[in-house]
Amino acid sequence: MVFSSLTFLFAYLPAVLAVYFIAPVKWRNLILLLVSLFFYGWGEPIYVLMMVFSILANWFFGAKVGAFRDTDQETAKKWLTACIIFNLALLGFFKYFDFFAENLNAIGLSFIKPLRLGLPIGISFYTFQAMSYPIDVYRHDTDPQKSAVSFGAYVTMFPQLIAGPIVRYKDIAAQLESRHENMDQFYHGIERFMAGLCKKVLLANSAGQVFEAIRALPASQSSVIGAWIGIICYTFQIYFDFSGYSDMAIGMGKMFGFDFLENFNYPYISKSVTEFWRRWHMSLSYWFRDYVYIPLGGNRRGMKQQLLNIMTVWLLTGFWHGASWNFVMWGVFYGIVLIIEKLFLLKHLEKMPSWIAHVYTMLIVIIAWVFFAFTDISQAISYLGMMFGGASCFINSEALFFLRSNLLMMAVCAIACTPIAKSDFNILKKKNFQILTPLFILLGLLACTAFIVDASYNPFLYFRF
Repeated sequence: MVFSSLTFLFAYLPAVLAVYFIAPVKWRNLILLLVSLFFYGWGEPIYVLMMVFSILANWFFGAKVGAFRDTDQETAKKWLTACIIFNLALLGFFKYFDFFAENLNAIGLSFIKPLRLGLPIGISFYTFQAMSYPIDVYRHDTDPQKSAVSFGAYVTMFPQLIAGPIVRYKDIAAQLESRHENMDQFYHGIERFMAGLCKKVLLANSAGQVFEAIRALPASQSSVIGAWIGIICYTFQIYFDFSGYSDMAIGMGKMFGFDFLENFNYPYISKSVTEFWRRWHMSLSYWFRDYVYIPLGGNRRGMKQQLLNIMTVWLLTGFWHGASWNFVMWGVFYGIVLIIEKLFLLKHLEKMPSWIAHVYTMLIVIIAWVFFAFTDISQAISYLGMMFGGASCFINSEALFFLRSNLLMMAVCAIACTPIAKSDFNILKKKNFQILTPLFILLGLLACTAFIVDASYNPFLYFRF
């Protein structure tokens, strides 16, 4: 069940909100757990039991770590190690077993056969989320959660279960125990949810359809300009798809009394790749920083070790996104670029005119998205070739058609990637035009509903992770 479906918007969410607010406060975590398991089971009924097993295991490990962390740190570390092994083994089996089996078979080692198991939706997100709990307990960043129900509500919370943001236990531990839902917070939650829904349905889907149409063109109809239009539309699609989902998750969190951390901060206005990754998918960046990069030594052991740590983190980041060589290449590409910036380029970028630094950054980001969009590396390289002169011509009638038909949509997307629209909206609020906000929300809902009813293209790109 996706957020941008009629079933979710007009049946599931209203029903859940009604049950949640009718119920006594002491039952609300249990209700969140049950409705979240139902939400997950809607698309993955076979894996609900696995999720329950993961919840109970991580809750048990956290309790054991908490029991020994003050009296026997060595034993606490053993329990933590067992927890990390358990989680990585679970993630590795379902997400990476076939990858390694297929690559071994490709080099003639056929003693392991691929299992062809379906990938549990959102397993990368909820595994990292669950694993952060015992680590935070071990570090004394939070206390052990006594209630398995409350911990289960944290892991399975449906607003961010499938595609994040990755919410660390220590950030909402107090809210699990005591939160005060109110009308003002609920209203802001609706506002944020609708902003995300409009991003997803009106912008991401529109941009994505253009990219899909261009990538499907035969080689004889390809052009340099057409290839650039396609990948620019994909650049818009993946941002509005993922940030839209995050906005909806944060908005629904507010409806239920939770404050999730931000996941995006206008990454396409960045003036370096280093800055871009401080603004894009921030919850994942923080997770790798706090649980991988810093434990490896961060920048405390000299430049050589720091560069090795950066590359390690980015190799893992790429592999986290998918069990495919294109994601590995994507991670390595970013690791190399970030190392180059760290060594010398960043100081030069800071001295350049801002527009040059911005063009450089977006060029790197767009090239990287090619490796993200095509799981087949040969197709990614072929598409890059078309972008840089390898197409049948520079521009043709097909490219002109796509440009004329989608220029307005692309202009709206470009503006919506910046803080301009939000700033204008806030100015309207300050000038006592708050009455317009409910009208915008209603018009947005009507427009999105019309698009959903009429559209056959409505994917969530990050569901596959």
